[in-house]
Amino acid sequence: MRPFTYERPTDARTAVSAVSRSGAKFISGGTNLLDLMKLDIEHPSHLIDISRLPMRDIEELPDGGLRIGAQAVNSDVAADDRVRTRYPVLSQALVSGASGQLRNKASTGGNLLQRTRCPYFYDTAAGCNKRDPGSGCSAIGGFNRIHAVLGASDACIATHPSDMAVAMTALEAEIELLDAEGSVRRVVITDFYRLPGDTPHLETVLRPGELITGVILPPPPPGRQLYRKVRDRASYEFALVSVAAVVSTERGMISEARVAFGGVAHKPWRSFEAEAALIGRPAEMATYRDAARAAMRDAVGQGHNDFKIELARRTLCRTLAQAARSS
Repeated sequence: MRPFTYERPTDARTAVSAVSRSGAKFISGGTNLLDLMKLDIEHPSHLIDISRLPMRDIEELPDGGLRIGAQAVNSDVAADDRVRTRYPVLSQALVSGASGQLRNKASTGGNLLQRTRCPYFYDTAAGCNKRDPGSGCSAIGGFNRIHAVLGASDACIATHPSDMAVAMTALEAEIELLDAEGSVRRVVITDFYRLPGDTPHLETVLRPGELITGVILPPPPPGRQLYRKVRDRASYEFALVSVAAVVSTERGMISEARVAFGGVAHKPWRSFEAEAALIGRPAEMATYRDAARAAMRDAVGQGHNDFKIELARRTLCRTLAQAARSS
């Protein structure tokens, strides 16, 4: 790990001003950044510790939604009665992520900003456009079993690792951002993450100096919410495929539906194609299969990860069937 300086501001405005310094980065729980610093992948010269800023509260909103402070830790959000009751898909996703120790440390804002990555990103001897723009993507033509099948490019086929962000995508969350002038803007989570294109090192629309201060959850959508994660082992593992689904039925017909995938793309993947194939149709397996085919219509495997396409279809069908039975 390279030498760095450190400060701990007492308010968000001071933190935003401090990060304008060349080589400065925010650090919160540090569950991703510290690992990358030890591996000499990230090497900030100055760390601004925001972990003790007063942004841990989970607050009721007048419209029936919730505002989750950026420093609220994952375990606290997952255990909150309001989240468990009104946004169970989020609680389920958080509990399925990482380990208990990491959930006790990882913050909401930090989880949103963890790097989209793969094993080649960690291997400094390999080409990785995300780590070293212009060096190539060793995963393409390499061992790519865990890589993306949707939204990838010739520059990067890594997948986004967050479970929480997948659930928030299905819930249509908004991310609250503070800039150095004190202005606050909100970005819908589907617009917050970038696809890789030719610049995979640019992962979000976060502007230089901006700080995530909270996440806004709109009032809960009607219907049953469910998160399902398929992985190689039962704990502390990224998803091969995950699905966040919200399904509402009336008289056996699907009246509303939301579908988001994890583990298949460079960002949490909202499948509007699957939703369109569900709404107004019978809550039965034939409908779910049509939705699964629509969701994966543009999927492209890289060889080792071809199985993910069928796995995603089957995972979606099973999740929808379970959610519809209980809605």
